[in-house]
Amino acid sequence: MRKFILFIIVGLAVGALLGQLMLSTPGYWLVRVGDTSIQTSFWLGLLILIALFLVMHFLLRVLMRMRRPISRLKIWNSRTRNRQAMRRTVRGLVALAEGRWRRAERSLTRSAHDSSTPLVNYLSAALAAHYQGRYDQSEALLKQAHYSTEGADTAVGLVQAQLMLDRQQHEQALATLTRLEKQHPEHPQVLKLLKQAYLSVNDWDGIRSILPRLERYNLLSEDERHVLERRTYIALIRHAARDRKDIERVRELWTDMPDELRSDVELVILYTEALVQAGDEAQAERLLRQALKDHWDARLLLRYGLLNIDADRQLAYAEKWLQERPNDAELLLTLGRLSLRNAYWGKAQEYFEASHRQRPSGTVCAELARLYANLGDHNKSQLYYRKSVELLDKSLPALPQPSERTR
Repeated sequence: MRKFILFIIVGLAVGALLGQLMLSTPGYWLVRVGDTSIQTSFWLGLLILIALFLVMHFLLRVLMRMRRPISRLKIWNSRTRNRQAMRRTVRGLVALAEGRWRRAERSLTRSAHDSSTPLVNYLSAALAAHYQGRYDQSEALLKQAHYSTEGADTAVGLVQAQLMLDRQQHEQALATLTRLEKQHPEHPQVLKLLKQAYLSVNDWDGIRSILPRLERYNLLSEDERHVLERRTYIALIRHAARDRKDIERVRELWTDMPDELRSDVELVILYTEALVQAGDEAQAERLLRQALKDHWDARLLLRYGLLNIDADRQLAYAEKWLQERPNDAELLLTLGRLSLRNAYWGKAQEYFEASHRQRPSGTVCAELARLYANLGDHNKSQLYYRKSVELLDKSLPALPQPSERTR
């Protein structure tokens, strides 16, 4: 309201100023053409000139536009088609989100040519075709997406790889992603899909190669990283350990793995088995002894008792452990086995029986049965064989068994 009042005041002031100027500045215009003359006041003539100028300017603009009517019509038509394409694109994306694949593909494909974002149309239409099971059409739409927009190679490649993984075409997806990795080695989405592809084909060397980058870009949670690292090194060591000549590869993997994994019981046992197969039981013994010092575990202890090395020295170490753990059933079983390897039959019997008293098991009963049989005490041997069978039977799952009537 204040602006309007101010405008009126300014207008009145300007009008008054012009009126005063017109009164104080007399004059006239005289135009003679042949015998005809036209005379008017100065201010009226000035208004007529201004009006003529405006009319001429308007006519010239109209004439200029009339010189290019086709191009103007094309621009108008293009804008109209673009607006229609955008409306169809929106409808297609909504249909895609709602899971109406056929309608989405049709809307997105028809509007792609006139759309200002054809890449979005073709990629979304490819998804819709894929979800319908029309894989050839999906690939064709991805090719159109590639040609529709310059610099879209990475986006198209990522969508293509994702759809290949979804179709269980793991090898083809891996080939596409490997090419993308060479171009963009630090691209987060490429790394995430590479992880999925490597896992699909059990390429553990590939997983190992990208693990540092997955961790660097926070693409794995702490728990997921630990699980994936553990799976990777278990698989790699198992594969390398199959070839006894490849012990250096096993050693290199063991040295390379994170410190926290070198205390993992399963990995320690795997490495121990590889060393034993390669004939390096001395290192296996040192490894297990150090592992037991850092982390006492029955699986490590039982494997220690099966090593074929300096049995007398092993027995001495194990008897020191017994001073700290006098009631450990697995330790007593291990001591019995080490006593057997030292030909200490009586000591072996005592250790096995002590283990049996602490925790009866089929394994210790079988050891006692075998020992008594070789000592010539067949009654006790049969007794412990029966006990081992009974204990084993208790560990079996409850399943239907034949009765006397069905025999």
